[in-house]
Amino acid sequence: MNAHAGKSTAASHTIAITLEVNGRQHALTVEPRYTLADVLRDELGLTGLHLGCEQGVCGACTVHIDGQAAVSCLVLAVEAQGADIRTVESLAAPGGALSPLQQAFLDHGAFQCGFCTPGFLMVGQQLIDQGLARDRDTVRAGLSGNICRCTGYEPIIDAILSVTKMERAA
Repeated sequence: MNAHAGKSTAASHTIAITLEVNGRQHALTVEPRYTLADVLRDELGLTGLHLGCEQGVCGACTVHIDGQAAVSCLVLAVEAQGADIRTVESLAAPGGALSPLQQAFLDHGAFQCGFCTPGFLMVGQQLIDQGLARDRDTVRAGLSGNICRCTGYEPIIDAILSVTKMERAA
């Protein structure tokens, strides 16, 4: 079943691509106009990323591409070929154990409806990985490309900083 069956395919053609997603290679045939978000969700079944605005404004579809946070709704799937792509599904350990950041989100009540959570987790993980989760202002600035309408951001910032504090103590 083609997940894009409802989209117009007049005068369309397809391209064979290979994407490395969460450490696994995927050979796909896609139309050049398909976004990375569409392919991840519809073709690979990675529905952890959410599509909100589809204009790169809300951050709900954030993934890591070669270690950098990127909104996957603005990246064409063909552009991502050859890149190391990580989705929110990559954060959990094998067997499903939560990552320290995922656990911190639970512990700090850093989500309510949960729609924005995957994007915040991916940006938060990048901030931690790059040593940028140093203080509230730095984290707040790092999260500026993500929108949450429920939490007021403070629990999200608390969760990210708690992981940094835990890592420093270890």
